[in-house]
Amino acid sequence: MNRLWAPWRAKYIREVADKSPEKCFLCEAARMKNPEEAFVLEFSKHSFVILNIYPYNTGHLMVVPLRHIANLEELTEEEHADLGITLARCIKAIKKAYSPHGINIGMNLGRAAGAGLESHIHYHVVPRWNGDTNFMPVIAETKVVSEMLDDTFRKLKEALIEI
Repeated sequence: MNRLWAPWRAKYIREVADKSPEKCFLCEAARMKNPEEAFVLEFSKHSFVILNIYPYNTGHLMVVPLRHIANLEELTEEEHADLGITLARCIKAIKKAYSPHGINIGMNLGRAAGAGLESHIHYHVVPRWNGDTNFMPVIAETKVVSEMLDDTFRKLKEALIEI
């Protein structure tokens, strides 16, 4: 087994990785006077849909409970149901707008699991196409996203209205 020594990571883990942001960007987006400025696509009774502004792929969005909560198991049955219905609507909208070959859906629960914001759970919904992963992320540490967020927002907003 090869080992890569990176002692500078210890400082990052101690000082940065264990600290949560002071403000929740999801809550702030939901409370904005014009939430569309933060790419909020729609609201339901207990959740909302927002584009990921650092998308893995075109159409990458998040389904978020309105209640600021860190643990999935603490959601009420009504919140779970609402998230599930909203998630299904998003899948339909993505399929209508982009015709992906597949869709990844997931949550990163806790910083160790990859959560950038661990204090407010959210589903990631990522459209996928055969061959959408190429050499760029591996060789150049660069992900190519082929559409501007404003265009993605418009397409998904229209699809959500139509379904």
